[in-house]
Amino acid sequence: MLMRTPGVYRPQADTDLLAGALAGAGIPPRSRVLDVCTGTGALAIAAARIPEAAITAVDISRGALTSAWLNSRLRGLDVELVRGDFRSALRGRRFDVVVSNPPYLPCSGQEPPRGAARSWDAGSDGRSAIDSLCRMMPEMLSETGTFLLVHSALCGVDTTLTRLRDTGLKAATVARASVPFGPVLRRRAGWLVDRGLIRPGQNVEELVVIRADRPRK
Repeated sequence: MLMRTPGVYRPQADTDLLAGALAGAGIPPRSRVLDVCTGTGALAIAAARIPEAAITAVDISRGALTSAWLNSRLRGLDVELVRGDFRSALRGRRFDVVVSNPPYLPCSGQEPPRGAARSWDAGSDGRSAIDSLCRMMPEMLSETGTFLLVHSALCGVDTTLTRLRDTGLKAATVARASVPFGPVLRRRAGWLVDRGLIRPGQNVEELVVIRADRPRK
């Protein structure tokens, strides 16, 4: 069981899907692993199964880092915790593995999300964090680096694949799952229908894990 302070994202099906993909990714021992938008630290904790891994986790939320600190310490794990926007907080550093369950839900608000909504709202197309991650991967990955990203198909799977490939990475979808809408998507279903992002009456979304790797020389 993971501890979490108020407003911190509770690990759900997307977290489990990404953790499963990480476990099956064949990551070698002593890898440097970065968990972007760590929340409770669930994926950082999953990464600790990699022998002798050096794990870093970043989140803009003070509550998230408090939760991740508690959860890692309760398990006796040494996780480096970094508070800040991932777009700038780790510039100049490279990692062998980057995993991320970022905010990815389309939303109608024009102002930056606040409170718990920062964990899921990501602009009108749901891609504000995803596109930043895609652009940053060539700078963040080591020469043999791997990126694992989970998001909803509502955000455009082909768009993510194309943007990663445009940076010179190899990219493919490695896991999928269909899950019922949660409370947030149920509340905004009408808006999503109006945007053409879902069909009338649709109440299930598809989650995908995308893997990107540097081409082997």
